[in-house]
Amino acid sequence: MTIKEAQEAVDRWIHEYGVRYFSELTNMAVLTEEVGELARVMARKYGDQSFKPGEKENLGEEMADVLWVLVCLANQTGVDLTEEFEKSIQKKTFRDKTRHLENPKLKA
Repeated sequence: MTIKEAQEAVDRWIHEYGVRYFSELTNMAVLTEEVGELARVMARKYGDQSFKPGEKENLGEEMADVLWVLVCLANQTGVDLTEEFEKSIQKKTFRDKTRHLENPKLKA
């Protein structure tokens, strides 16, 4: 699935099952909540915390939830994520062309 296809799939789902998009501000709050849930799993899986009884190691599910809400925000604000992601890669490539290669902290 391409990013464009993901945006289209989310839009179809919203109109078929979700009635309408939540407001942009609500979706921003939901995105923050989902990032927090992802952070919780990361802290337990890769950090010093341990999973509580009944908690799942659902890293992929939490990442997908973050992506879902981000796509909702893009759709409702008219952002073409494919175009913006391509521009982001170009910007980072130009800006950081040698930065990481020359960083002694990253050398093995």
